[in-house]
Amino acid sequence: MRHWDRPVGWDLVFRRAFKESYAYAACCLVVLWLCNRLPLQPGQRGRWITLHMIAAVAFSLGHVVLVSWLEAGEMSVEHPEQVLTFSYLFERLAASMTTSNLFKYWIFVLGHLGWQYYQRYRERERAAAALTTELVQARLQALRMQINPHFLFNTLNTIASLVRENPDAAERMIVRLSKLLRETLDRGDVQEVPLREEIEFLKSYLEIELMRFADRLTVSFDIETKANDLFVPHLILQPLVENALRHGIMPREEAGRIEISARLTNGDTLEMAVRDNGIGLSAASGSNGREGIGLKNVRSRLAQLYGEAQEFTLGNATGGGVEARLRIPCCTIPRAQAPQAVVMSATEAGKAGLPLPTAAAKPNCC
Repeated sequence: MRHWDRPVGWDLVFRRAFKESYAYAACCLVVLWLCNRLPLQPGQRGRWITLHMIAAVAFSLGHVVLVSWLEAGEMSVEHPEQVLTFSYLFERLAASMTTSNLFKYWIFVLGHLGWQYYQRYRERERAAAALTTELVQARLQALRMQINPHFLFNTLNTIASLVRENPDAAERMIVRLSKLLRETLDRGDVQEVPLREEIEFLKSYLEIELMRFADRLTVSFDIETKANDLFVPHLILQPLVENALRHGIMPREEAGRIEISARLTNGDTLEMAVRDNGIGLSAASGSNGREGIGLKNVRSRLAQLYGEAQEFTLGNATGGGVEARLRIPCCTIPRAQAPQAVVMSATEAGKAGLPLPTAAAKPNCC
């Protein structure tokens, strides 16, 4: 390398550049420490600006002093025959680097402040997401637990009606009921189970009801094989079957029939249906005439778990009776275990004081 017509070695250039970079890096570490020690607090903006203005001047002078000290004794690039002294370097660098150092200091401080704000935003977002998940899980658990006393109350009424008419049948029913309650308790706070397990639970429940209805009730299952391993809300079919028994089959004088089916539709939707050949819905009462605690619970749980991705209908079936049909996304893992899979409406999030939910990540589906 040549400066005008005077040769200058590359080693000198690189050595001086390295020393300047070393000095700047050392000063930046001090600035980082200051940024952490002097965070911007609410109501203290004036104090924060004043302290950092003082620190900016100290940073600029400190950088000049450090560079001058490190380069003292080196040869001048412009005048290779001249050896640089500390006082000469300090005077020259103070005039040329003060403004740029102040600018660099504030760029560093404002960049660090922006990063802190971003980190706080991310922390609040994660905390809000965790709170949203806990809130929805608590609602789901409350809804599921609501089914247990409702189911127990109705079953005990059935047993009470048999105590005098058929004591032996009542005793067998109590034994089956205790087994059924044990299965419910063993599941703890599980929200979703494979459809296969839900059907097995439903069959245990129907064994109790068949003891009461005897020849007046026929039950059939039509479950597609591929649907057995898909996850569904626990105790989602039992209220539908109970509703068909109480309001459809019991009022009939003739024998009744309940058909339970489940199949995949459109490749990514699980459709389940409970159909009876009972008295149907009267034109006056409409579907709400048969919607008690059980069906309202079903609607609420489906809405909490799947949002707008679910559909639940209750209406008169072709040929008589009532058909309850529900459609949910087919999932091979519990939706509650999939990250960001809990659904909350914008209205509910607003009422809870939480940020509006983003699009939920889709669990492993068909």
